[in-house]
Amino acid sequence: MHLNNSFLKIIVRGDESRAITGTVCGLLMLFALPVAAAQTVRVDATPRHVVNTFSPLYALGSTVDRVPSNATDMFFRADQIKQIQEAGWGVISYRQNTDLFVQAWHWNSKGTWSDPAGKGYFTGDATPTHEMIRHSYGYSLRHRGFTRNGGTEFDGYSRLDDGDVNSYWKSNPYLTKEFTGEDDSLHPQWIVIALDKKEDVNAIRIHWADPYARTFEVQYWVGEGDAMDDQEKGAWRPFPSGTLADAKGGMTTLGMGSPVNTRFVRVLMTRSSNTCDTHGSSDHRNCVGYAIRELYLGTIDQNGTFKDLLHHSPDQKQTLTLCSSVDPWHEPSDLYLAPDRMESGDQPGFDLFFRSGITRGLPAIVPVAMLYAIPEDAAAQMAYIKTRGYPVSYIEMGEEPDGQYMQPEDYGALYLQFATALHRVDPNFKLGGPVFEGVTEDIKAWPDAQGRTSWLGRFLDYLKAHNRLQDLAFMSFEHYPYDGCETPWKNLYQEPELITHIMQVWRDDGLPPGIPLLDTETNDHGGEAAVDIFGALWLADSFGGFLTAGGKSTHYYHDLPYSPPHPACANSWGTYHMVMVDDHYKIKQRTSQFFAAQLMTQEWAEPKDAEHRLFAANSDVTDSDGHVLVTAYALQRPDGQWSIMLVNKDHDNPHQVRIIFHDADGKQDKVFGGTVTMITFGKAQYQWHADRKKGHADPDGPPVTSTLTGSGSRLYNLPAASLTVLRGRLQTVGP
Repeated sequence: MHLNNSFLKIIVRGDESRAITGTVCGLLMLFALPVAAAQTVRVDATPRHVVNTFSPLYALGSTVDRVPSNATDMFFRADQIKQIQEAGWGVISYRQNTDLFVQAWHWNSKGTWSDPAGKGYFTGDATPTHEMIRHSYGYSLRHRGFTRNGGTEFDGYSRLDDGDVNSYWKSNPYLTKEFTGEDDSLHPQWIVIALDKKEDVNAIRIHWADPYARTFEVQYWVGEGDAMDDQEKGAWRPFPSGTLADAKGGMTTLGMGSPVNTRFVRVLMTRSSNTCDTHGSSDHRNCVGYAIRELYLGTIDQNGTFKDLLHHSPDQKQTLTLCSSVDPWHEPSDLYLAPDRMESGDQPGFDLFFRSGITRGLPAIVPVAMLYAIPEDAAAQMAYIKTRGYPVSYIEMGEEPDGQYMQPEDYGALYLQFATALHRVDPNFKLGGPVFEGVTEDIKAWPDAQGRTSWLGRFLDYLKAHNRLQDLAFMSFEHYPYDGCETPWKNLYQEPELITHIMQVWRDDGLPPGIPLLDTETNDHGGEAAVDIFGALWLADSFGGFLTAGGKSTHYYHDLPYSPPHPACANSWGTYHMVMVDDHYKIKQRTSQFFAAQLMTQEWAEPKDAEHRLFAANSDVTDSDGHVLVTAYALQRPDGQWSIMLVNKDHDNPHQVRIIFHDADGKQDKVFGGTVTMITFGKAQYQWHADRKKGHADPDGPPVTSTLTGSGSRLYNLPAASLTVLRGRLQTVGP
């Protein structure tokens, strides 16, 4: 049944090893009420049952991402960084955004081009100078084959059906035998045409560029799922006459037999002509892989008349096409820079990043661009950072390859090439990935020859097959659990199960237990919910759940006060951010997640680099639908105090709490005794008022702190929709 003003008893017991869950609500005040009325949450405080140990400075982190080019100087002003740091986050994870927009990243504007004419493949200058790198930008790739993917939903277009036969898509040369050391058939390259609806198809016309495919197969999708987003729910089948084994390039029109009614068509390329593209033969990278000028798909009648189903235009109105990879060749004129837009914005320069103070002097997690980059540039970047003496803990390899629809073996091939180049700079560099998108279920790829669909499992198998699993020092992923622009309150009940589940999925995929898990970018989604009290409660529950599940570090998205609307959500001002800013990007108000961060980093945990011991618990407090209404996370801090963070997810009702700690080995129960500090943040302290860009909180904090006396009969009243920390020392409960 639904719990109204019910009592909650929290007991720390040694025979339980699950996360603390239960219902903790009520008024801010404390009352001594009969113990018999209390409900039960059990927490395991047995010393040998500790579920995790961590330092908050390294486990509770934040992120810095790409920002509008005209916002960087304001964001990195000393007075603005001072306000950001008051949230108390530790290690910063620097996010790599240009991979998502199919761009080459010039982390250093100074460097060398592969072509002496000043174009081609760019390598940043690894030698520091007296000049400070304050800004860095992305360069659009002119051989792009994506209309849209996981990152380019609103910007850019494919050269496969842009209506211009002088432009062309070209695959990544680093996925050819010359660089992988493996036959090209082991890394087949592909393009996919996604029609708006199922159509009858029996012909394709391909205007090849050089290098063209000598061997290719045209296939159609059979299955209940989307060919791109439900890759395990179907299979590719060849058209009856859709295979060529000795193609000649040029304009190829292929009749493929009887019409097939389908929405998705794939061209799978397995053998290249190895002829050179328009950039010439002086660089062999121009002469490997595959290139297509323009695609046409449809039907051909008995008279040889071809009817094209595709819409050709140099914008996102074109028929959707996707591709396996993109050649990172580009020119200086491809610089994409425009104010007030993240996709054309600034990846803050590494010198600015490390010197501004935003890293708090802690080793940062830094990325290298990999999907649309070259190994030499990644090595130069890390050589520069090493020479500067900037502290780095981990290096992430690329960004969200699953969102770019890259197959795991292709990512693995790039990973090993880049790992080799980076370890030549420093064999002690700790590399990891794959930096998955924020999913809550296993990521699936099209079945391979053995029928395997697990993306991570196949990537791990690729490393093992090449005796290179040691090059994976950590596994990283992102966590964005909710889809859509509206986030109902009931979604809050899903944490921490969502984060716990996906972490177990990675282990079940074969990730060895000795490889740590890093959630390098996370937040909820859902427009105004993120800046309402919902966002605060979710943040505490997700971070607490991640650590309870054994995670190494988790990182709030993001530190910089960039609060635009989400492009897909009209109601999303402030989504993903701790503060709101004015028209000049200056901080004007803190949001709910700022206060939640403070409670976690400065009240629940002790703000110092010292071991904290985390203990698990469970609860039987549920509503009529079986939702757990309160979760709790118990810490034994280095200062000797016990600290419990309680998340009351009951939106309307307070609950009263009795807390008992149980040590199974010592066969004794304990309670808070003497002075207990209570810090509460809920609807009484913070309420969001949606008004698009003028959205604001009133009241807008801060949390309320009170002091009380603990005892065996003490009940702690916690408000509805609140986050509360209780902290103090323990005393034994009498018989």
